Amino acid sequence: MDKIRLGKTDLIVNKNGFGALPIQRADKEDSEKIIKKAYENGINFYDTARFYTDSEEKLGNALKDVRENVFIASKTGMETVEEFWKDLETTLKELQTDYLDLYQFHNISFCPKPDDGSGLYEAMMEAKEEGKINHIGITSHKYTIASEAIESGCYETLQYPFSYLTGEKELELVKRCEELDIGFIAMKAMGGGLIKNSKAAYSFMMNFDNVLPIWGIQKESELDEFLSYQENTPEMTDELKQAIELDKKELGNDFCRGCGYCMPCPEEIEINTCVRMSLWIRRFPTEPCLTEEYQKKMEKTQECTECMQCIDKCPYELNIPELLKENYKDYMNVLTGKTKIV
Repeated sequence: MDKIRLGKTDLIVNKNGFGALPIQRADKEDSEKIIKKAYENGINFYDTARFYTDSEEKLGNALKDVRENVFIASKTGMETVEEFWKDLETTLKELQTDYLDLYQFHNISFCPKPDDGSGLYEAMMEAKEEGKINHIGITSHKYTIASEAIESGCYETLQYPFSYLTGEKELELVKRCEELDIGFIAMKAMGGGLIKNSKAAYSFMMNFDNVLPIWGIQKESELDEFLSYQENTPEMTDELKQAIELDKKELGNDFCRGCGYCMPCPEEIEINTCVRMSLWIRRFPTEPCLTEEYQKKMEKTQECTECMQCIDKCPYELNIPELLKENYKDYMNVLTGKTKIV
């Protein structure tokens, strides 16, 4: 079982981190069963957020009896001091704990720093002094904010999208975090759900001694995959390298990671589903993407007014209206039989 030190926090964690966003989509019984199984198999780092509906509650119920044996990280996306404290108190209550091992600013629009006028960093430091949090981190989908954060000297960890699909900028962030002894937590390690090859994803992560991937787990079968790699770590074979290159060629850099920060849409379009429907159909042909429910979602994209609000909010600066048009056209071609999927 591989372990790493999470930067200057000195937290020694299992290389498999548990990303608890997806368990909000599972029922309580299944969620708690999965979390307990993860713990029983050595996983000791659990990442959640106030934003993830009942995720904190499910983690709290499952881990309350073993709290001293695990590391729990949560996040707040609030941008006022009053809301910061409200989020923190709610998080502690839901997780049934008196403290968090790591508390992170959650993809907010700027990098909080001392004396910046927001009071947020001072609130975080006060929470640390009170013993409610042990370490301070930040998450972002924007390279500029992530880079500013790690150079500021204010943060012990950075959580950022990182997978074998990412490019040179992301690799530079990982290297810089290692130089500064800042823990790097990799979100979207499966490309926001578009990477199918978990073995290739896991093998890629093993190349980075300072990176903690947090795998988004919703089903027990998904957990079992990553647990199996703990005992039989996959090597980066030529076959896996070819699979990675094929994915890079198919997906490129101009694809939606499904983060949802473009939402809500004024026209109630489910952007983070519709804007990558073409990829879903091809990469997961057995998924029910052609049902009446999904047809209605795709029809809704025709109501896009190109107000550009989604572009302004997208961390990856994608041309979302154009991608919606392309995905709708592609979807209709598949639906009407003009395009065949294999």
